[in-house]
Amino acid sequence: MKLFAALLVPVLAFAAILPGTIGSYRKASTAQPALTDASVWNEYGLKASESAVYRDGAARFAVTVYRLADPTSALAAFDWQRPANATVSNAATLAVETPDSLMLVDGNYLLSFTGHKPTAAELQATTGALRNVDTSSLPTLPGFVPSRDMAANSERYILGPESLHKFDPAIPPSVAAFRMGAEAEFAVFHSAKGDIPLTVFNYPTPQIAMLQATEFGKLPGAMVKRSGPLVAVILSPPDPDAAERLLGEVRYEAQITRDEYVPTRRDNIGDLIVTIFILIGMLLAMALVAGLFLGSFRVLMRFLHGGKEPEPMIRLHLER
Repeated sequence: MKLFAALLVPVLAFAAILPGTIGSYRKASTAQPALTDASVWNEYGLKASESAVYRDGAARFAVTVYRLADPTSALAAFDWQRPANATVSNAATLAVETPDSLMLVDGNYLLSFTGHKPTAAELQATTGALRNVDTSSLPTLPGFVPSRDMAANSERYILGPESLHKFDPAIPPSVAAFRMGAEAEFAVFHSAKGDIPLTVFNYPTPQIAMLQATEFGKLPGAMVKRSGPLVAVILSPPDPDAAERLLGEVRYEAQITRDEYVPTRRDNIGDLIVTIFILIGMLLAMALVAGLFLGSFRVLMRFLHGGKEPEPMIRLHLER
């Protein structure tokens, strides 16, 4: 089975992904990174990868880059590959660091720096050389998973049967029903009686989630909660009360993104008509003031000239 899965991994033609220089460092050597769990990489849509060593005199560091199918796949690979002792970094939206390493996601790329944490300029030189970067949004599912008592760096993003078997093998893929468009977030939570593994599945519709929640409930020792299109599953927890409280924290809240044009007062036809009438009124008032001024001026000039018209009005004498 493992051999068959390995054959499914795309043949990654070796092509330079990383730049020749990063700051004062020059690329000294390149290689293909060793890939374990090839079936998971294949499920994540790995397109290409490269490892390179950069040198500046005696100083050196290594960079490994993976080009995945999309940002969701890059997030999944990031959760899987980050070091267990990593802490959050502000180098990118998704980034972690250790004392001598940095790992981050840039679109559909996962980058890992070892032996040196790049400066902002060095990081820009690296990410700026990446081609065909997918800038679509990251999935929202991780935001619905509780954070209280979560074991550090235990999150795993599941895209199909292979990653489910890797991270939560107790759940059968047939029950998870990835064929219906499911994705899942797995994490481990601490409790007084032992760690509790929680997997939250996200389905396209609440109706599908309702059907699958029934199927999950048939698993031995299963504790299941559905909230909207989400189904949270805990199998045989060491502390059922803590598991019940954990399930209670899984709540779906719809997130609406408005990308359409929002009308303003200028687009209101009623306001447009009112504005037109105001403009007409202003023009009439200006015409009336101008007429009164001209008439008053001629009366004044006639008075100054002894009642005579200083500049008689031009008459066309069009009488028949």
